[in-house]
Amino acid sequence: MKTVKNLIIGFGKGGKTLAGALASAGESVLLVEASEKMFGGTCINVACIPTKAMEFSSRLSKAQGGNFEDRAARYRQAVEEKAKLTAALRQKNYDKAVSAGVEVLVGTASFTDSTHVSVRLSNGDTEEVQAQQIFINTGARPFIPPIDGLKESRFAYISEQLLALESLPRHLVIIGGGYIGLEFASFFRNFGSEVTILQDGDVFLPREDAEVSVKVLESLESRGIAVLRNTKTKSVQDRPDGAVLTLETAEGQKQLSADAVLVATGRRPNVQGLNLAAAGVELTERGAVKTDEHLCTSAPNIWAMGDVAGGLQFTYISLDDSRIVRSQLLGDGARTTENRGSVPYSVFLDPPFSRVGMSEAEAVKAGYSVKIAKLPAMAIPKAKVLRQPEGLLKAVVDANTGLILGAHLFCADSHEMINTVKIAMDAKLPYTVLRDAIYTHPTMSEAFNDLFANLS
Repeated sequence: MKTVKNLIIGFGKGGKTLAGALASAGESVLLVEASEKMFGGTCINVACIPTKAMEFSSRLSKAQGGNFEDRAARYRQAVEEKAKLTAALRQKNYDKAVSAGVEVLVGTASFTDSTHVSVRLSNGDTEEVQAQQIFINTGARPFIPPIDGLKESRFAYISEQLLALESLPRHLVIIGGGYIGLEFASFFRNFGSEVTILQDGDVFLPREDAEVSVKVLESLESRGIAVLRNTKTKSVQDRPDGAVLTLETAEGQKQLSADAVLVATGRRPNVQGLNLAAAGVELTERGAVKTDEHLCTSAPNIWAMGDVAGGLQFTYISLDDSRIVRSQLLGDGARTTENRGSVPYSVFLDPPFSRVGMSEAEAVKAGYSVKIAKLPAMAIPKAKVLRQPEGLLKAVVDANTGLILGAHLFCADSHEMINTVKIAMDAKLPYTVLRDAIYTHPTMSEAFNDLFANLS
């Protein structure tokens, strides 16, 4: 029986950050991770970092041009470079944890009660662990819809599998019109693949501002990416050289051939095998670990952080979750999920789309009297310098207070710009601060001068 004060299940952003903080405070910490390939968590291994590396390489490849074979060769090189990058980051994360005094154990964890966990090691042995405090940071896993033939298809991939594919598909079909699918669609198209997105709903990006969503859709279609709405995938059947998808559309059944199929239909909290009931840990109706504003579960000595807790699935949320838990254990306990401010996010298209706060429709529904600021990206000098003049910037302002309620930036460098808006919102600064600020030139950020001057 191994006895420690702190047991962390999952080597994700929240888990590894908290592990380092507790170890630095002189406490014993054991970190359990199911796979050596996941040291550091989802982000650096199979999500944020590798996808952005591929996105960057795809834009370089697009600029170089060439035939499909030329692009396929550059794609293979990008996959190799991405693999080297993630391997280096994975090793760095492991070394950093160990050097901080964290013990790392590779195996799958299962609760036997609220203070005891059984860890099944890769060699088949079992390690029993007793801990005073336990932290669940097991992330999320892809949801595979019940489509006939999909699980059995040799040409169907989840995102992490497609990232490892060494041959560039001539035709990539993506099931799902969400953010993950859109990012893959964008960079595979830049590499030279034909791309088709299948969306069963009628409204493209239904959670986003309607005007901006239209601009994003127009941009994708102008690049040759087909977005088929009101289209349900009924079955996937393998052929020797690819898959054939049977689709149900408003015009009837159709068939579509693909060299590769990406299943991008969302992710679910990863609680499989944890045996949470034995620890008295309750789940929400959506299958996430139920937590309070301090991320404590229904078991008083057990916390949950990151995707498994059912919040926004971003690595920086997992990081902030670790701050919330650390505040309770090593600080004044003031930090909670209720006071972390506005949460921005970006979808790394070409150009990227970024958002923070409410849309115009959400603000009106919430009872605000609003003013709207809009600016086409082509009006920004730096956008022309970058040869990315497409897009739209839109902000929602409280007409009574002048406070920014939300911003939607579909333009080059929006992933950097949105953080400025988030800080202004959290600091409760009126829009005039961004409107009247002095920015370096030429930059995309100086667009805030003109955007907020266009208030109506």
